[in-house]
Amino acid sequence: MSLPAAVVVASNRAAAGVYDDTTGPLIVDALRDWGFACEAPAVCPDGDPVGEAIAAAVAAGARVVLTTGGTGLTPTDRTPEATRQLLDREVPGIAEAIRAAGVAKGIPTAVLSRGLAGVAGQCLVVNLPGSRGGVKDALEVLEPILGHAVEQIVGSDH
Repeated sequence: MSLPAAVVVASNRAAAGVYDDTTGPLIVDALRDWGFACEAPAVCPDGDPVGEAIAAAVAAGARVVLTTGGTGLTPTDRTPEATRQLLDREVPGIAEAIRAAGVAKGIPTAVLSRGLAGVAGQCLVVNLPGSRGGVKDALEVLEPILGHAVEQIVGSDH
């Protein structure tokens, strides 16, 4: 049986139907490829709705929640704030590695992402950037570690 996962897209414009989000499906496909059970992404406006969607996924038993968007410096980018209040403990190395991966690929603005990673109950929550390139870089970081991290959270032998 595959472990449940969820994807939350923070985008005021995609939530309003101005354009179709393309980052959420990219993340869903990756999670499924890695053996997780994942439904379509939840697309919601920035801010409190993001926190509500993460909390709902955790309450529904998700072992992984990956968010995309809302991690930058604009006034509406509030995904890290919505995430932090839900975390029991942070895992800063994951967020640092995601930023470092972007910088290593020649994207100096990757350091402007304020994304967090941490544990909420038995769930790993990770904030990914909102761009397709940033998502792809983040998924490269997550692929070799995600399964191990999720198992460690529940105390599985490693």
